[in-house]
Amino acid sequence: MPAEYGSWGRAYDLFLRRQRNGTWQRVFTELQARADAKDLITWDLSVGSTLCRAHQHAAGARKRGTCRRSRPAVSQSSPTTTASGARAAA
Repeated sequence: MPAEYGSWGRAYDLFLRRQRNGTWQRVFTELQARADAKDLITWDLSVGSTLCRAHQHAAGARKRGTCRRSRPAVSQSSPTTTASGARAAA
């Protein structure tokens, strides 16, 4: 960044301030109006059905994680076993 603009942080602060108070939107609108007055902008727009697509979930695709199988509950009173299968002493 050139030194005459100051520090990067200061320039960014000014940019944000101007963005929040609408300065950049007004500049854009004015430039767009001037270009439109000189017929420099074509406003033709065509949207075909092949370009418009629904999100996969709206189209009936299965959603991840919503269908959970129920697991049988583990009984707390069942005896503890060791890795070898022998019952542990209680």
